[in-house]
Amino acid sequence: MPHDATTTLQSVLVLLGAAVFAVALFRSLRLPPLLAYLLVGMLAGPHALGWIPNSEDTRYLAEFGVVFLMFSIGLEFSLPQLKAMRGVVFGLGSAQVLVTLALVLVAALLFGHSWQAGVAMGGVMALSSTAIVSKMMTERLELQSRHGRLVIGVLLFQDLAVVPLLILLPALSATGDDLAGVIGMVFLKAAVLLFGLLYLGQRLMRPWFHWVARRKSSELFMLNVLLVTLGLAYLTSLAGLSLALGAFLAGMLISETEYRYQVEADIQPFRDVLLGLFFVTVGMLLDLRTVAANLGWVVFVLLGLVLGKGAIVALLSRLFRHDISVSLRTGLFLAQAGEFGFVLLTLANDGGLLPLYVAQIVLAAMLLSMLAAPFLLHHSGAIVSRLCRNDWNYRALELHEIVVKSAGTEGHVIVCGYGRSGQNLSRFLSLEEIPFFALDLDPQRVRAAAAAGENVVYGDASRREVLMAAGIQRARAVVVSYADTASALKVLHQVHELRPDLPVVVRTLDDSDLGKLQQAGAAEVVPEVLEGSLMLASHALMLLGVPLAHVLRRIREVRSQRYGLFRGVFRGEAESGLEEHEQPRLSSVALGDKAAAIGKTLAELELDSLLVEITAIRRRGIRGLEPSPDTKLMAGDVLVLLGTADDLVQAESKLLQG
Repeated sequence: MPHDATTTLQSVLVLLGAAVFAVALFRSLRLPPLLAYLLVGMLAGPHALGWIPNSEDTRYLAEFGVVFLMFSIGLEFSLPQLKAMRGVVFGLGSAQVLVTLALVLVAALLFGHSWQAGVAMGGVMALSSTAIVSKMMTERLELQSRHGRLVIGVLLFQDLAVVPLLILLPALSATGDDLAGVIGMVFLKAAVLLFGLLYLGQRLMRPWFHWVARRKSSELFMLNVLLVTLGLAYLTSLAGLSLALGAFLAGMLISETEYRYQVEADIQPFRDVLLGLFFVTVGMLLDLRTVAANLGWVVFVLLGLVLGKGAIVALLSRLFRHDISVSLRTGLFLAQAGEFGFVLLTLANDGGLLPLYVAQIVLAAMLLSMLAAPFLLHHSGAIVSRLCRNDWNYRALELHEIVVKSAGTEGHVIVCGYGRSGQNLSRFLSLEEIPFFALDLDPQRVRAAAAAGENVVYGDASRREVLMAAGIQRARAVVVSYADTASALKVLHQVHELRPDLPVVVRTLDDSDLGKLQQAGAAEVVPEVLEGSLMLASHALMLLGVPLAHVLRRIREVRSQRYGLFRGVFRGEAESGLEEHEQPRLSSVALGDKAAAIGKTLAELELDSLLVEITAIRRRGIRGLEPSPDTKLMAGDVLVLLGTADDLVQAESKLLQG
């Protein structure tokens, strides 16, 4: 094997090994993978350990990472969403980008740099990280909050602002006296090209993809996606513009077709791998010796970036008449640098717009701001509460509305989430005349449901004060109707602290987090995959000629084995004629300090003589099914009993009074 090929393969292996380890570590710490790639580049690059050479081949591959990044952004670009949020996008979003760019430009001129360098640095620092912010907002269920909608609107405009900046920065690196003419010509070419591609592309893209899709070949479909993406990138590069701009346009054109989601799934492996390589090369640019020599400037730029941009966003949000607590949260969420900033910094560096030491200082400050972002966002609520007394007023008003609406409810079910599952559950509860009180984080859904007379309010069920305002002390049960394990665990923790005897039913997508939720105290975990597979099996068996009674018996057997709370409920046809009061039901009994059953074993209690079964015991938040007869009861235990109403009364009396 030639020496060059061996060296290249060695570099690739080092890169892959370091990336796998770093990404696995960062995912376990619940940090964005792009930070792992940046760290790999910093450590393995030519300025640190020197494992990976900063070669032309590596940078060329990384440029394809930028192409696929911009393509995926164009693919996710939604004209309906842009239209729906146009007030925030073109109001607060445009103001934030323009004000940030202008202030950085003024600061650059004051420190003796050229206005071209100031524009480049302003464009770089005006952008925030869509990847970090959207991921954390999704995890924290804040996408539909008031500050969440502002953050998403600003990020949308920042994505749009990348397009003119991609055109402008290469033009600023041109030499000569007629710089204004060069910039004007570049934008004129870009305008003609954009108009031609968008006008003709919209008419050609859909029929072309129809023709390719009718061939029914996944290989051909993938080749076509690559052809369109790289073809438009090449076309813009021929016009003297960047490859990334063409890729963005390709994504925009495909997003208007019905093949958008298929393309997104097909392109993801290429995008993630090449994008990871791009961030590795960005990390390789960082010279730790230069950073150490200019550490004071790095800290200064970092503070200016985080505090300055956060303050700009907060002040502009106040000017647009948003509450101060909402404005401060929006500023904290947008205070960091963004991944597109690295793209622009690379363009500025390649064009010689920034001195080498300045590029190193800005790059180091951007990396540190992104490393600090997850921690800043995680503690944003506490920071705002300390800075702003109005935040408590906002929360008090929210809680007051919940208290007012729940005041007249007794023995109700608290439904966490009012999506499809929550609404269907509420209909069943209404049919059985069981009162319910629903909490949801989607303001539009809450308004629509409240207008229809439903008992629904805006509130985060994972917050202790919200559950108390919803009347958890008077409730009969809690149901988490959305499939979000992290949020469900928070709800379970709060319910266990407030009402350890209260049963909680949790919905999940599958069984992957079953044990975790049961240990947290869930009375039952209902996975969608299991219920879907049972319905699928029942329909298939009946179509194959299996008698209906036999199919129902099989389904009952599976459910009785899987769902602890259904044991005894699906015992067969013998129970079908029982009166309502004779039907077995569940009841939770909490053993206080003076309960008669404390210190006794289940065998000594002889509850089976009362025809009552102990199906589960929750102790210190941990739930155990099918407890053994020699289990000794302790103060604080919560027993889940199964029996008829009359038998349950006698069993509860025996447990508590002896």
